[in-house]
Amino acid sequence: MGLFLTGCTVHTSSNSNEPNPVQSSIAAPEPAPVQSTSAAPDPCTLLSTVDRSTAGLTSPGKSKTIGADRACDWTEPGIFGLTVTLADSTPLSALRVPKGGAQQSTMGRHRAVKVSANAGSGTCAVLLAAGENASVQVDVTNSEFRDTTLACRRASTVAELIEPKLP
Repeated sequence: MGLFLTGCTVHTSSNSNEPNPVQSSIAAPEPAPVQSTSAAPDPCTLLSTVDRSTAGLTSPGKSKTIGADRACDWTEPGIFGLTVTLADSTPLSALRVPKGGAQQSTMGRHRAVKVSANAGSGTCAVLLAAGENASVQVDVTNSEFRDTTLACRRASTVAELIEPKLP
């Protein structure tokens, strides 16, 4: 499996055709802790209406796929964009991040890595372990690619909101 970080977006590629052994049909009206990221059918469900408001988001996100991973995009026109990506078969330890731009930490009960490309890029990502074999990536890009500190604050806010819901 190859992984690489471009800006603040982690890309994965895999030649594996193995089926995902975890399946679930449990649904909840509000996000709740999940046993596996596969139990969350859509990363858009990780942020409740209240969570979105706390994060500065005014509308629901749009589901998409990035490689084999499920993701959700939110856009606040003229302000910032947010993508939350669930990588069901890519553990945090398998993600490659640029040297010197990554800060290892713990967020709640999960290992985390904060990645900012450079001080003037206006982009930031917080990567979270989601069990032993999965990860979640929170990417923020400010409009006009300015104010990386603000992008990292926004990414950290969203990561803190979704972290308790991860296995």
